[in-house]
Amino acid sequence: MIKRAVLLILVAILFLALPGPAAVRAVDGLQVLESRVEVDFPMKVNFSLSATGDTDITDIRLHYTVDQMSHAEVISEVSLKFKPAILVEVEWSWDMRKTGGMPPGSRMSYWWTVEDARGERIETEPTVVQVDDVHYPWRSLSEGLLTLYWYNGDESFARELMDTAQQALVRMASYTGAELENPAEIYIYAKSEDLLGAMIFPQEWTGGVAYTRFSTIAIGISPDSLDWGKRAMTHELTHLVIHQVVFNPYNDLPTWLDEGLAMYAEGSLEPVFVNLLVQAINEDRLITVRSLSSPFSAYAEESILAYAQSYSLLDFIINNYGQSQMLELLNTFREGSGYDEALQKIYGFDMDGLNGLWLSYITR
Repeated sequence: MIKRAVLLILVAILFLALPGPAAVRAVDGLQVLESRVEVDFPMKVNFSLSATGDTDITDIRLHYTVDQMSHAEVISEVSLKFKPAILVEVEWSWDMRKTGGMPPGSRMSYWWTVEDARGERIETEPTVVQVDDVHYPWRSLSEGLLTLYWYNGDESFARELMDTAQQALVRMASYTGAELENPAEIYIYAKSEDLLGAMIFPQEWTGGVAYTRFSTIAIGISPDSLDWGKRAMTHELTHLVIHQVVFNPYNDLPTWLDEGLAMYAEGSLEPVFVNLLVQAINEDRLITVRSLSSPFSAYAEESILAYAQSYSLLDFIINNYGQSQMLELLNTFREGSGYDEALQKIYGFDMDGLNGLWLSYITR
């Protein structure tokens, strides 16, 4: 994730109502009168239902699924509490502040089951809900598997960002062999403050984020920060592509590899990273590769050094072993291999061995 200091502001809540009765098969008078859903992006999705029957309704359940990368279909079920009656109305809110949010453009499906005291039961047809950020007048631009959405700036602004994204995909394939496998969406917010308003409990320094399971990227880029925005988008797009390639139910990538590939994709290392890396080399306080496999420090200087070292590690691996072996490494991780096992299989050394070879490479 690209880190930049930004101000957190409040964004006004705007409700999007999606009314309409759900399609059901009535059983002896048991029927749904109305089913509604309201999206309060990014905080909540509110569901409501009214139903009636010839005898008391005793059980109502809401079922929903989220459209995202998964190894198995996950169906969530909510049992609604109410007083049994012939006519009932129920409502339930999915509070994203408790479970984590979804990015703009997400899709989910929901349906209801209703049962009465005689055991008669009906089920509504699934309804698809688009979880959009309706605070802004989005425009779109598509090319290949990418669709870019933006609302500030002219067509040339969007085209320049799309060209950058396409070039990043070509560059990524050239040094890793990894390619985008599924369609992806990129949301360009006009500034970081707008982006923060679209997230649940964001870090105030967040400038961009890749929702890898949703194949979605969201970044705050203004027309006057285009150079930074291009690097940020390349960084996040790399995360998205790599996670599509290695997606498996067993293991994640070591952080140095995940972030190193994203940093390497941006191009030359920026001076702030270079200077801190050189200083750490001179002062003999480099972080070990094994330590870099875990999430990076929350302290700014140590985090910057971790990113710089990750870039340097990828520079060493790619320049010395090439594209084909990097793709083999990613495919090995896709199989769920452990960190040491994957490196040993492809390169003949584990993380400690990589650490030694890399130290020799940067201090020669």
